[in-house]
Amino acid sequence: MRLSIRKGDLVEVISGDDKGRQGKVIEVDARKGRVKIDGINMVKRHERASGARKPGGIIDKPAFMDRSNVMFVCPRCSRPSRVHLERRGDRRVRVCKSCGGEVG
Repeated sequence: MRLSIRKGDLVEVISGDDKGRQGKVIEVDARKGRVKIDGINMVKRHERASGARKPGGIIDKPAFMDRSNVMFVCPRCSRPSRVHLERRGDRRVRVCKSCGGEVG
């Protein structure tokens, strides 16, 4: 499955408990169609200490959420929008559906 959202993109959550919040994508699982966003969909995990540098305890960490629950935020028009692939010359680029601008 090819996703239009990539690691490092700014996205906005469009459904669920964190609806309306924005964050950067830190991990993408294209096979399952899921994304992990920094500071969103936080879950508590009980972790064992591993050495002196990493103490144990209950920690908050972001969990994966379905890609259909987030929408790409265009850096040019600053609005949530869809993205499509387009051929420009000899390369494929992502293009914002709202403003028509090329996305990095």
